[in-house]
Amino acid sequence: MDDHAPGAPLRAPSPAAERMRQYRKRHRKGLRCVRIQLDATEIDVLVRRGYLEAKDRDNGKAVQTAAATFVGDSFFDAA
Repeated sequence: MDDHAPGAPLRAPSPAAERMRQYRKRHRKGLRCVRIQLDATEIDVLVRRGYLEAKDRDNGKAVQTAAATFVGDSFFDAA
């Protein structure tokens, strides 16, 4: 069903609607989001094992990527 009237400007989706859209997309792909807390010693381990550059230890996105890669690698090592 199209609620858009001809000639009316399109509205951007609300932030909540966009978050829900992304959640459903991840869910369909079988992905789940989890939040974890890492302390400084755990971040040191990511650096020592080569998952994270030392200069990026305060970069949240880099730490997130390193932790996700570490977890993924751990699952494959256990198999």
